[in-house]
Amino acid sequence: MRGGINRLSYAAELANDLRRTHMCGVLTEADVGREVVLMGWVQKRRDHGGLIFVDLRDRWGLVQVVFNPDYSEEALKKAERIRSEYVIAVVGRVEKRPEGTDNPNLPTGAIEVHVAEARILNAAKTPPFYIEDEVEVDENIRLRYRYLDLRRPEMQRALQLRHRAAKATRDFLDGRGFIEVETPMLTKSTPEGARDYLVPSRVNPGSFYALPQSPQLFKQILMVSGIDRYFQIVRCFRDEDLRADRQPEFTQIDMEMSFVTAEDVMEVTESMIAEICQQTTGLEVTVPFPRLTYQDALNRFGTDKPDLRFGLELVDVSDLAAGCGFKVFRSAVQAGGLVKGILATGCGGYSRKEIDELTQYALTYKAKGLAYFIVTEEGLKAPITKFFTKEELATIQTRFGARPGDLILFVADQPSVVYAALGALRKMLGERLGLTDNADYRFSWVVDFPLLEFDADEGRYVAVHHMFTSPRTDDLPLLAEEPGRVRAQAYDLVLNGVELGGGSIRIHRRDLQEQVFTAIGMSADEALEKFGFLLEAFDYGTPPHGGIAFGFDRLVMLLAGRQSIREVMAFPKTQNAADLMTGAPDTVSRGQLRELHIGLDVKKEDK
Repeated sequence: MRGGINRLSYAAELANDLRRTHMCGVLTEADVGREVVLMGWVQKRRDHGGLIFVDLRDRWGLVQVVFNPDYSEEALKKAERIRSEYVIAVVGRVEKRPEGTDNPNLPTGAIEVHVAEARILNAAKTPPFYIEDEVEVDENIRLRYRYLDLRRPEMQRALQLRHRAAKATRDFLDGRGFIEVETPMLTKSTPEGARDYLVPSRVNPGSFYALPQSPQLFKQILMVSGIDRYFQIVRCFRDEDLRADRQPEFTQIDMEMSFVTAEDVMEVTESMIAEICQQTTGLEVTVPFPRLTYQDALNRFGTDKPDLRFGLELVDVSDLAAGCGFKVFRSAVQAGGLVKGILATGCGGYSRKEIDELTQYALTYKAKGLAYFIVTEEGLKAPITKFFTKEELATIQTRFGARPGDLILFVADQPSVVYAALGALRKMLGERLGLTDNADYRFSWVVDFPLLEFDADEGRYVAVHHMFTSPRTDDLPLLAEEPGRVRAQAYDLVLNGVELGGGSIRIHRRDLQEQVFTAIGMSADEALEKFGFLLEAFDYGTPPHGGIAFGFDRLVMLLAGRQSIREVMAFPKTQNAADLMTGAPDTVSRGQLRELHIGLDVKKEDK
């Protein structure tokens, strides 16, 4: 047969367009009269007493095939034996459906295939759930039978979208002069960031590789090597607590460029994102993306990854609270904290139970409580109104732009607690009030992050992004004496409240890198032990460089309108990092452990 494909040894010679005639979901009325060979899975079988109709499904879609004794008695007898998810092959002729039997909800609904010959290629047990979209079944069952779950059309569409996004990325970056370079999967464990996944070395007893959390050091080495435009769609590994947008192994688009500014990196990224969106979903993205400073994002939205699809911005009343009669507010400001609130539009009718639920939610973000005012025609009403003058209450209502029927919610605490609690509350209310349209894509940049932040538990400064991020040149004099005031040449890309990724201009001089190591409490000996190869490379002519890495899984998740990256990954792990299909992780034999020079001292109850 043409193209070297012999689907059925007894099939007749097909029409010229072999590809079209072999794909269920792409047949059209233009194919009427053609003899075709189709292979796929039985979606449904309907026996109409002498006629059997089968919905045959492959990756391209679904088409109705008809078994009729007038076409073939033998084929009809075989059709009597088939059931859902059987794998079959048929030879038949494409015909227009009889008048009045069209299915307008099906792309192939105007035609059907009259079967002349059939073969059962494989039988199937009854699956544990229906192979159809929006199936209501526990996710653990879906992951246990992932090979069945991936047959569902919506999962196939998600993987196809992922493929197109990867192809659009490679095509775009190739056109911009980038080179895709693979970096090692077995590398050196380095401090900071999440916990490493470790791999024991058999030939170096007692030594371990680490799976890369990102290719950060290698892509900087590539800049030293003269590869001035590098990219990679790369697998990364982090042993951290999981949630909807985290997995132990994930994919990121990794980019690095020499002789660039932050503006250059952001321009390339914006253009690439626009191309990916257009190629995958037809979405036209407007560039450049809006920008917010880190502090402005916190002040307005309570988070450095703001969702710009809706308002509900934070309002500062610290100046009013400082002199008010409500001790909780006044004490928070006197202790160097803030009093901020958000206007929950139209929520003034919430019951006490509903307000208590909001309070409990705020408590999970370390808030000590949630104060509120209900806005009525007569003004602000709440148990705490007695602590405020009429003028103060009127000023608060005016500042929030509150109207009767609204609800004003407050948190009074240290800035980090106020931002975390109100930022989370804002996001939750946005979803509850129907303000988050998944078809509305709002990209933004957040810039001017602090370079370092003080970690009270460790008693030292730590890097906000990573320790290879370059400080802003005008803040360099502050690095030794006031490291907390130094701003980074860093930028995060945010979409609809999700951090897609981040990047920065990197340090390219050894002396500055050593200063940053000192600022985070790393000794010279430790720096040489962990990063000596990088510091040495800096001595051999390192160009200024910068880049960005962002979550490919997260981007595809948002483009697909899904709520979890597990829905756009072929074989994800559960929240406890388990693969329910294969049973990983699992124990290994004592012989394997001896080869690796590993002894276990783990009690059953410790697991």
